[in-house]
Amino acid sequence: MTTTVPARIEDLPRSQVQRRILIVLVAAQGLSGAGLAAGVTVGALLAQDMLNSTSLAGLPSALGTAGSVLAAVAVGRISQARGRRPGLAAGYLAGAVGSAGVIAAAVAGNPVLLFFALFVYGAGMSTNLQARYAGADLAAPARRARAVSTVLVATTLGGVVGPNLIAPTGDLAHTLGIPHLAGPFLLAGAAYAMAALVLAIWLRPDPLLLARALKAERTAAAYAQPGDASGRPRPTVERRRSGVLVGALVMVLTQLAMVAIMTMTPIHMHDHGHGTAAPGLVIGIHIGAMYLPSPLTGWLVDRYDRLTIAGASGLILLAAGIVAASAPGDSVAPLAVALALLGLGWNFGIVTGTAIVTDAVPLATRAKTQGLVDVAIAIAGATGGMASGFVVAAAGYPLLAIGGGILALAIVPAVAAARSR
Repeated sequence: MTTTVPARIEDLPRSQVQRRILIVLVAAQGLSGAGLAAGVTVGALLAQDMLNSTSLAGLPSALGTAGSVLAAVAVGRISQARGRRPGLAAGYLAGAVGSAGVIAAAVAGNPVLLFFALFVYGAGMSTNLQARYAGADLAAPARRARAVSTVLVATTLGGVVGPNLIAPTGDLAHTLGIPHLAGPFLLAGAAYAMAALVLAIWLRPDPLLLARALKAERTAAAYAQPGDASGRPRPTVERRRSGVLVGALVMVLTQLAMVAIMTMTPIHMHDHGHGTAAPGLVIGIHIGAMYLPSPLTGWLVDRYDRLTIAGASGLILLAAGIVAASAPGDSVAPLAVALALLGLGWNFGIVTGTAIVTDAVPLATRAKTQGLVDVAIAIAGATGGMASGFVVAAAGYPLLAIGGGILALAIVPAVAAARSR
């Protein structure tokens, strides 16, 4: 495949193009964050209401995350072949279609349609996460984590506002003759559709295609040199493979623990007499903690050793599990603290893992490899979401929380082994 880049784009300073791309990505992420938050907050409650079963309440999260597996592959392959713009726009559009399907399933009272729609809705979740890679395509290696964090932090606006609009969107849904718990998916559908539109119109030049074009302008002799432009040794194939494995493992364990605990927290609160407002507040705090610390995390990852910050993510997630397990079910504040720590640990892991993987993968195969890494992340999330309902039904929420924290702690020996190599 050959790619042409307009001369006027080539003439722009790379830093200026990067700023423009980040602005567009920030706008799209702000919108898509609201779509992401809707399903996280009420998806389990909607399934519990329709199925009258707590053990299957984790199924929406599992289906959404399973759908994101297929979306991660598709978005990665489209981005590899045609660029980030069509790949991300297609993913968000699929999320909007899935949101509409959830609403239709709630109106019809059809669980089969609900499950299928939640599967499609997962494309928006996957795309929201994959957008972070687009921010790093043109970034210098020394600022790569900060570019990733800029895209991630933009999700905060929609992610925090979205859960707190549960009541208003529920009232709107009731007015329109739609079940109350399906109301947030009205917001999700509109948010995902607008994010797709923003990217389709304004994500120009395409960051991945431009990065390839700039790379192609370098002489073939540069590839044969023992060092790159910064004087550091070029990574060997073995080092690249090791970097991808370590970065992927950090993100997989982080995602597994986070999704499992997050999914069942609204159910746990609902079973202890809380209405929809309290879980919405807690999930809003959680999503804010997932994305809001990103600028600081990006600076830490770029400034200090990546593996050190990755190890810290495991310790923070363990603390989150301990606090959640010991929190009284009728108290909102301790659960809010636990979910804030859960979000912070996820943030440390996802920013660090993304930087490690992006460092290790060459431009020629970057989008495809990143998509496959996100497949593993999505499978981990689907596993956590599905297993969480059964664990809570069989052993209770505290065991789920502490178990998730212990599982995340496996990041520490993993990064210690990587450092020793």
